[in-house]
Amino acid sequence: MAFVSWNCHGFRNKSSELKDIINSYKPACIALQETYIRDNDTVKIRDYSIFHNTSSSTRASGGVALAVANDIPSSCLHLNTNLQTVAVRMHIKSLITICSLYLPPHQTVHQTELDNLISQLPSPFLILGDLNGHSPLWGGTETNSRGRQIEQLLADHNICLLNNNEKTHFHLPTQTFHSIDLALCTPALLPFLNLTVDDNLHNSDHFPLIITDNRHNSANHYYSPKYVYNAADWQKFSSLADITSAIIDNRTVDEALENIISIIKTAADASIPLAKGTRRRQYKPWWNDLCQQAYKAQQKAWNTFRRYPTTANLIKFKKSKADSRRIQRQSQRLSWRKYISTITSSTSSKELWQKVKKACGNVPSHSISTLTHNDQTISSPKEIADTIASSLAQISSSRNYPDHFLAHKLKEEKTKLNFNTQSDLPYNNSFTLLEFQSCLSTVHNSAPGPDNIGYILIKHLTIESQTNILRLYNRIWQEQTFPTLWHQAIIIPILKPGKDATNPLTYRPIALTCCLCKLLERLVNRRLVHYLETNNIIHPHQSGFRKGRCTLDNLLSLETDIRLAFLQKKHLVAIFFDIEKAYDRTWRHGILSDLYAFGLRGNLPIFIRNFLRLRKFRVQVGFEFSDSYIQEEGVPQGSV
Repeated sequence: MAFVSWNCHGFRNKSSELKDIINSYKPACIALQETYIRDNDTVKIRDYSIFHNTSSSTRASGGVALAVANDIPSSCLHLNTNLQTVAVRMHIKSLITICSLYLPPHQTVHQTELDNLISQLPSPFLILGDLNGHSPLWGGTETNSRGRQIEQLLADHNICLLNNNEKTHFHLPTQTFHSIDLALCTPALLPFLNLTVDDNLHNSDHFPLIITDNRHNSANHYYSPKYVYNAADWQKFSSLADITSAIIDNRTVDEALENIISIIKTAADASIPLAKGTRRRQYKPWWNDLCQQAYKAQQKAWNTFRRYPTTANLIKFKKSKADSRRIQRQSQRLSWRKYISTITSSTSSKELWQKVKKACGNVPSHSISTLTHNDQTISSPKEIADTIASSLAQISSSRNYPDHFLAHKLKEEKTKLNFNTQSDLPYNNSFTLLEFQSCLSTVHNSAPGPDNIGYILIKHLTIESQTNILRLYNRIWQEQTFPTLWHQAIIIPILKPGKDATNPLTYRPIALTCCLCKLLERLVNRRLVHYLETNNIIHPHQSGFRKGRCTLDNLLSLETDIRLAFLQKKHLVAIFFDIEKAYDRTWRHGILSDLYAFGLRGNLPIFIRNFLRLRKFRVQVGFEFSDSYIQEEGVPQGSV
């Protein structure tokens, strides 16, 4: 586990170098100084959440930031100080406070301001920053007033210094090296932390400080390992994943499904490599061989200058640095033009917006925040998962219904709905291979559920194996049963935009269910929609969840009504409402009652009834799972 501290001299113009540092050390947290970030600036690093504090200067100068890995629970601390500092609380096995601090060299800083900052940092803490203090205590040749302040701070608050004699700053005008970037910690952390200094300036005038925590293995997995489908041997997979009719016919539905899953996963393990569950590399699409050669030449010139600090070598280093910067900028411009040229008149709107989002760096962030529940701070991933799961279980409880509706619910549910029928209804017939393959061709890549089998694995099965999966589907359909595994879901909590990240109720629960189940859901849904449409059961003005309809239809209808009201000099009343927790609180018996009222009987409504009952879920946060909870009411968000 590593922490990085770096005075980057500008966040935006050092994005490439910052990606190199992240790829090299995979830090849990990066403390940045002199970021030059303004209050209204939007800054992003893929897979990291950024907390920043700007300088009070009218121009872009100073400023600090902390970039925290999204897979680590964290929350920003609100500090009452005029200093350029920002702090977060992170949970890495236990809580730790990380603070990024910048003290400008010519700014007067009072000792009381530093004391006030320390008093606001919960222990244990690690302070990283450019403090611009000189002292022989950390490798300086002399002591300045700032250095004496820092020495006093260490003594007064029993703070430990991680620096030894490492040089952290290169002063270009005098061609000298100094030690002004420091790492300070509480005594409890000292035995576990080790400081080293990167030998590369990364186009700044400060070397990055690397602090490693020897309590945590840097090779730890942060995510569940995933199959690398681009490197799959599909021919081998198809031959190994041999699903025969014998394992379908001679076993119970649960046993047959378990065997199918085992066969597919065994074949996948043998023919598809697994990606390590570590953090992704930061991607630079414009980086090419010319950039690499220029960068190596720059590093070679820098190493020569460090060994032999002559004026001639300094000039060579400056020249190679300028050449490298020029080549990289040319490559960036060329890459951008090439990317933009892929947008043509034939580009679909979906693809267009995907490209726009990528160009803007709008990558979905699933960062984990610490939670506040019952006036307590929840910080470990397991406790966070359990807290969110418990909240979701309470939301889906029927106890949340109003008393008058609860009385109505109890009364209605006393009347059992008899979906049994002797009639030979077309929508109850067994599914055909044509229906199976038609539905399979329309699915998009989505995250697998508890069985870890994605749609792409089902698509690469042989026709014979797919036919035997269809054989299992028809057994489930005709025997009116439902596999136990398919009642379970993995919930991924996604924070709603603009909501309080510390509140467990502000997360949208996205359910990951088994793709084998969702494929059968698609088959059933097609028949259900066909029945509803052909019998004109759906209101003609409804646009949601209908083929060939979208929100635009409702907007155009509303616009037409508004214009007619103006022309006829009449009033128009429109009602807009959003039902809170609609999916999670849906009355299941009400759904079944509607199906019964629509005249549906037999396999189709019985399948839906079996699908809705006895549903359980676990919440996943990072690499941790909550205990299993029951979803009493509602429908899973993420199902078909």
